[in-house]
Amino acid sequence: KEERKKERKKERKKERKKERKKERKKERKKERKKERERKKGRKEGRKKERKKERKKKRKKEKERKKKRKKERKEGRKKERKKKRK
Repeated sequence: KEERKKERKKERKKERKKERKKERKKERKKERKKERERKKGRKEGRKKERKKERKKKRKKEKERKKKRKKERKEGRKKERKKKRK
């Protein structure tokens, strides 16, 4: 009788240990998934940010080109006027 009791106790202990191990594994899996999602989100955010920056840069570049073109045109007009006089 005593031996059977001890046996059962050992069995229960083993079972509990297995259960705890499974639980821990599940928790770790969840944590990893969350972390992956967080990283993915951060990556997406950075991607969007870079895209915006590029767009701004392109816009500035276009404006600068327009300005230079206009200035050159004005310069040429002035030169022509001088030649006419």
